Amino acid sequence: EYMGTTRLCNSSSPKTLNAQPLLSNVHKRPMIRALGARRLASSLPAELAERIVAGERAALAKGITLIESTHPKHEEAGRELLSRVLALHKAQTERKPSLRIGISGAPGVGKSTFIEGFGSWLAERDERLAVLAVDPSSARTGGSILGDRTRMTELSRNPKAFIRSTPSRGILGGVARNTSEAMALCEAAGFSVVLVETVGVGQSEYAVSDMVDMFMLLASPGGGDELQGIKRGVMELADLVVVTKADGALARAANIAKAEYVSALQLMRPKYETWRPATALVSSLERRGYDTVWAKINEFFGALRATGELDEKRRSQLRSRMWTIVQEALIQRVTSHPDLAAFVREHEAKVIAGELAPSAAALRIVERFQAAHSR
Repeated sequence: EYMGTTRLCNSSSPKTLNAQPLLSNVHKRPMIRALGARRLASSLPAELAERIVAGERAALAKGITLIESTHPKHEEAGRELLSRVLALHKAQTERKPSLRIGISGAPGVGKSTFIEGFGSWLAERDERLAVLAVDPSSARTGGSILGDRTRMTELSRNPKAFIRSTPSRGILGGVARNTSEAMALCEAAGFSVVLVETVGVGQSEYAVSDMVDMFMLLASPGGGDELQGIKRGVMELADLVVVTKADGALARAANIAKAEYVSALQLMRPKYETWRPATALVSSLERRGYDTVWAKINEFFGALRATGELDEKRRSQLRSRMWTIVQEALIQRVTSHPDLAAFVREHEAKVIAGELAPSAAALRIVERFQAAHSR
């Protein structure tokens, strides 16, 4: 009933229903959705936090749903949940921080195929893997397909893996609004590796680089000029470039592409003092190259931990995330303030008509908001 449909069978015997009961439920769907919202909000954050830290995948899924929700009650409960989870996780000093890795690449490069193969390879070596896959949302309807689980059938059935698909909902940078918080929950749940599969839109992949420890760029061979499809801005973000599909007729092209990326990366200014971007070849079809990728990942984290750069990067990310939330909260308060609605619409109209510069209108709105709160 939660999804707005009736059950087709009971516990004693199968029972086929006609279409009438299903159609009669249509008008009840808003009520059912409201009931689901109340059930989610009524979950005790303290109990849910303990279950997440204990490693329960069902609790983790429920927790991510809570922090992703924009319902006012959910947002308040989500903040409390996150605070409790972070406190419990911090008390468990024996747990190592997870390896947070962002994975990007042009559409068709094989991100999902690589993640399933590499994730299954890690699970065979007793690593617990969480995959946060961000799907693009329609600019017209806001909908998303969320089909990553269907493309990772083997990994989705693995008890050592957790896969979560999330719509981008128009957020730039190839990630979702609460990806940072979802990563924190996954780490607290005991997952040693957290992979963030981005939308893969090219130049706007900067956001994921600012919230993960390592940024991995996937590239495919045989596309002509290998450096043409992936611009310098994205290349500068990469800590590891993995050339996929290095098998069969594309094996030679993959080796050539790797050599070209090695040359290109040498011209880039390194992000860290102790690490220069590396390259690797992978064949998901033949399950080759995963050991090399894993070795490069461990080399990267070992180098950054030794110098303290990894800890400093995470502190900087937390500070940046705080200010991002401050900006979002201020915009939401300005646009929803009852005394400012007419004032904001008036200045929007002036900007659109070319009568007022956007910077001047923005300053006036901020000043009016400050005046409204100083009374």
